[in-house]
Amino acid sequence: MAIDAKDILKAHIDRISVLPQEQFDYFFSHFKSQRFRKGQAIITEGAQVDGEYFVTSGCLKSFFINDDLKMFILQFAMPTWWTSDYNALYNHTNATINVDCITDAEVLCLTNSDREKLCSEIHAVEHFFRWRTNKGYVASQKRLLSLMNNNVKQRYEELLKLYPELYNMVPKKLIAAYLGVSRETLSRLYND
Repeated sequence: MAIDAKDILKAHIDRISVLPQEQFDYFFSHFKSQRFRKGQAIITEGAQVDGEYFVTSGCLKSFFINDDLKMFILQFAMPTWWTSDYNALYNHTNATINVDCITDAEVLCLTNSDREKLCSEIHAVEHFFRWRTNKGYVASQKRLLSLMNNNVKQRYEELLKLYPELYNMVPKKLIAAYLGVSRETLSRLYND
């Protein structure tokens, strides 16, 4: 039997902040379930952003394309990961990044206003989101330090060790864009 989105979110929240079932049901009622096809955009550069997305199945990517049309991948988002353009979401500006689907995907969307409302109403929810934000900040800092300190092969091996499931979901050209190298450079690493 397949696990449904509600159960996936409940298990995810319960790892950090246990909510009684009645509170969790109220919390869950603020999410909107959405399905997207492979290649479909969820957030496009220049658009307004009013929500963040909890992935229940599939894989998303957040990315930026510079003036030279080179893609830089900021994040892959697999099941139980969250993604959005957080700068646009929190500062009420237009999106500066894109989020789209690497595979068919199902997500739960929570608007910023609902998240703020829930955090003010339920301490355990506020605790969860604070923990999640801190964890995300630490992961971003580690990635930046790796980019500044490690060579391509070290970054590649680190990614493979941390997220081996990515290699079955994500095309190698996207992994190369995440690592900040060309597809050809990544191919040379495979052959070493």
